[in-house]
Amino acid sequence: MTTAHIIGSGPNGLAAAIVLAQAGLAVEVYEAQPTPGGACRTLPLTLPGFLHDFGSAVHPLAAGSPFFSTLPLAEHGLNWIHGEAPLAHPLDDGTAIVLESSLDTAVSELGADGAAWRKLIEPISTHWESFAEDALGPVLCIPRHPIRMARFALSAFTPAQSLAHSAFKSPRTRALFAGLAGHSCLSFDQPLSSAIALVLAASAHAVGWPIPQGGAQSITNALIGHLETLGGKLHTSHRVDSEEFRALQATGALILADTSPSQLITLSGNTLTTHTRNAYNRFQPGPGAFKVDFALSEPVPWKAKECSRAITVHLGGTFEEIAESEYEVSQGRIPEKPFVLAAQPTLFDPTRAPEGKHTLWAYCHVPNGTQIDMTAHIESKIERFAPGFKDCILARQISTPVKLEAMDANLIGGDISGGALSLRQFFFRPTVRNYATSAKDVYLCSASTPPGGGVHGMCGYHAARLALRQWIKE
Repeated sequence: MTTAHIIGSGPNGLAAAIVLAQAGLAVEVYEAQPTPGGACRTLPLTLPGFLHDFGSAVHPLAAGSPFFSTLPLAEHGLNWIHGEAPLAHPLDDGTAIVLESSLDTAVSELGADGAAWRKLIEPISTHWESFAEDALGPVLCIPRHPIRMARFALSAFTPAQSLAHSAFKSPRTRALFAGLAGHSCLSFDQPLSSAIALVLAASAHAVGWPIPQGGAQSITNALIGHLETLGGKLHTSHRVDSEEFRALQATGALILADTSPSQLITLSGNTLTTHTRNAYNRFQPGPGAFKVDFALSEPVPWKAKECSRAITVHLGGTFEEIAESEYEVSQGRIPEKPFVLAAQPTLFDPTRAPEGKHTLWAYCHVPNGTQIDMTAHIESKIERFAPGFKDCILARQISTPVKLEAMDANLIGGDISGGALSLRQFFFRPTVRNYATSAKDVYLCSASTPPGGGVHGMCGYHAARLALRQWIKE
């Protein structure tokens, strides 16, 4: 029986492991940390009884993943929980604009911008399954629905600055769009800064923005549970070094690395050609994240009560303020008013905190690897829209970009996207070969390959399928 070794147990590594195990390979997964999952983990970061998501918290792409949807993950304990609405975006006038789950309701709530919203989002949301197969697939291939993808690309490649101002009349709708575009970690004058906004907006109407009951760890545990039914094995607290990597290669086994390109260079050494190593060294990380996890005595006291209807809250005010924040980060500067992304899971999942208590997950974008403490900036931004918030804090866990990387080696300099979403790195991620390396027995399956960051497993899925086509058949 052919053996496959997977380095890293993030969602992509586990997805690759499942694909290979389904094909009949003997699969071994190695995880350096004591808890599997990479950035998809839930840990007791503050006080006893409080559970916090280390990385990802809200999972539209996991719920809408073309691969995950084929797996019996509910049988392994994965239970999705939805808020009353996917997203709330408070404004300084004490109100909030809410993105509703129903497309028709959202269109109605957006008033004069409703028709424009429908025109942009409906072609994606109503055909989510087929759209996701194309959008979350390899870049350099012919899509199954080329006309639909071509229309999507016209908007996706338009900078968010241009698309928001050409499509929407209301500052409130533009603010909503800005919060969605902020997930791209790009300046809004850059191509592709609209792409993530469109995909996330469509997913809100198609599959929602749910959380897994018990935390992100539930996704990881369900994937591991299914892998084990296929005979796959997981080894935690097992860091593969370059010596062991070469030993695994010497056995004639297949190796898939859920790592960054730079980590793969270190592991593989001269296994890769100089050309490939140079290309991997040129691959640029994205901005970093500065994250704070809060244990709270009570729910966040939002000025706009509508914010309590949603698990996800975007804290940035106007389009212009968010755009300025993301531009400053793109220029390597600390924003004076950072855009803060927050999640309040215990409003809808009380299993994560002691009775009556709550958690809040919040982060902002910063230049990669910065050591500047952004805690006060984040707390002030929350306090701006929720006066009295600071009085609710029982404890906090601060995760600088350096600390994030220490807890997950793939988060280089705090980069949570697996590499910058520049135009070049959209097509060449990390090279034109995407998952394949210059070594016939080694493949890359991390978020540094298409379709990029997010908990969807599609990087691992496509890497494993390519390996089965290319390597197993040789």
